[in-house]
Amino acid sequence: MSSREELNPVALRSALVGTRFPARLHHFPTAESTNTLLLEAAANGAPEGTVYLADAQTQGRGRGGHTWHSSPGDGLYLSALAKPRLPLREALWISLATGLAVQSAIKTVTGLDIDIRWPNDLILPQPSGPGKKLGGILVETAVDPGEDALLRYAIIGIGVNINHESFPPELAPIATSLRIATGEPQSRNALMIAILRALDLELTQLEAHQPSLPAQQPDLLTRFTAASTWVRGKRVQVPEQGGYTGTTAGLDHNGYLLVDADDHTQRTVLSGGVREEPSPIPSPHS
Repeated sequence: MSSREELNPVALRSALVGTRFPARLHHFPTAESTNTLLLEAAANGAPEGTVYLADAQTQGRGRGGHTWHSSPGDGLYLSALAKPRLPLREALWISLATGLAVQSAIKTVTGLDIDIRWPNDLILPQPSGPGKKLGGILVETAVDPGEDALLRYAIIGIGVNINHESFPPELAPIATSLRIATGEPQSRNALMIAILRALDLELTQLEAHQPSLPAQQPDLLTRFTAASTWVRGKRVQVPEQGGYTGTTAGLDHNGYLLVDADDHTQRTVLSGGVREEPSPIPSPHS
């Protein structure tokens, strides 16, 4: 299989029959950012299930304003428009559900077990040292006005490094691809189909969710906790609130990460940027 495998919109539409996505698949050889384009389309009334795919992005974006390395034909760069009627306080659930969908799809297509760094990074564990980033998710939302604000729509951006054989020097120590991890080219079409089918299932489950009793944790949060080593017992450093270190202690009822900080307080992480705390360098005399 060539690492420059062309996306096949006709085959993709056929394989996605039965989901919300097949009728509105749009393919771009190059785009500034599929999220930016789809945000504009959504604001102008694009229907749910619209998907923008690009072979390359010139201004790919990640969470927190980070840029995304999008080499032509090597990765998966897509944005999907969803309209789950969720309250604003549950908006983070879409990111968590998307992470589970992509994790499942990668396992199905490649057999690789991928970790999820809360809330949105796809990490390939390494035999020693921190894992390497394989992909990421960026969810951007619009909200209906009102006291009990509901989400009007969500743009779900997904980027996965598939057939990159190498990375720029500044990214090589921290990034990897499915091809590097497996030692062989992988099908962008197969992964696209698996991701969108899994995402459709996750969104359907979100839409069927009924408010839980306060003492019950929604199934999504239970499954995410089981799927990510970052949710409990991970030594992390957090840039929020002036920066601090601590040990992760689970998710709160809205999906935000709890950290038992080293100052003996429990803090709630409200955005991304959580990183593994570097291991101390052993003293030569120890």
